[in-house]
Amino acid sequence: MTVFLESELTEAERAQETARFSVIPVPLERTVSYGAGTAKGPQAILEASNELERLCNGTEPCAAGIHTEPSLDCDGPLPAVMDRLAERTAAAARAGRIPVTLGGEHSLTYGAVMGVARALGQPVGLVQIDAHADLRVAYQNEPHSHASVMHLLAGEGVALAQFGVRALSAEEAGSRVDNRVFFRDAEDLVTQAVHAVDLPAGFPDLVYVSFDVDGLDPSVMPATGTPVPGGLGYYQALHLVEHALKGRRCVGFDVVELAPDGNAAWDFTAAQVVYRLMAAALGG
Repeated sequence: MTVFLESELTEAERAQETARFSVIPVPLERTVSYGAGTAKGPQAILEASNELERLCNGTEPCAAGIHTEPSLDCDGPLPAVMDRLAERTAAAARAGRIPVTLGGEHSLTYGAVMGVARALGQPVGLVQIDAHADLRVAYQNEPHSHASVMHLLAGEGVALAQFGVRALSAEEAGSRVDNRVFFRDAEDLVTQAVHAVDLPAGFPDLVYVSFDVDGLDPSVMPATGTPVPGGLGYYQALHLVEHALKGRRCVGFDVVELAPDGNAAWDFTAAQVVYRLMAAALGG
């Protein structure tokens, strides 16, 4: 089994009992609607992570401990897969760890978030980096589609803040209004070089971050199934997340929709995003 950042971790830093982070690989690929390959995303990220340095943005997140779990079984009906993932993230949250879910397609975020929310028993808000709003009621007759995951979470009462969207249906625009979704879309953020946006008053103090790699511009991250031009820059996306977490507690995050194409640069970029988000979750 490949371990996240294995090349840099001490035995103590890998121990589950003391780790601050639980890495959960989820090789899910069931509802992708354009390019394929997300099932290979988690392994590519894990392998690329072994080329990272311990030091990240002036801190060493790995010193807090990173435990990598076995990959989730993604066979069977999607609701059953979501339940299995929710059990994993809930167990991590109850133990005081931050679950880090590696995708895999974006539909997995439903299970990951619901597990954390149920374990903590408090309102959880979600900060989303994405090219798409993912607010369709269903896509291709599948309510658990990667294009519907935020609709499901909004229906569960999860507050949403979306950054970087630039592909939006009329149905999703209406859903944003109906569900009071906070958003700053890509054209606004990119053309004005915005790196920090305050979350609205009343947004929950407990925050889960869902980072779809297609939120990045294809010049930065082309290895994804649904690339859209005009996306966020690497540092811009990370700065938006880091600012959103200021004064709040990160209770989990995922990095999803990497579809490896044989170029290790994109796998490394995704692995670096994961490690940088670990630093942000620790307040670094």
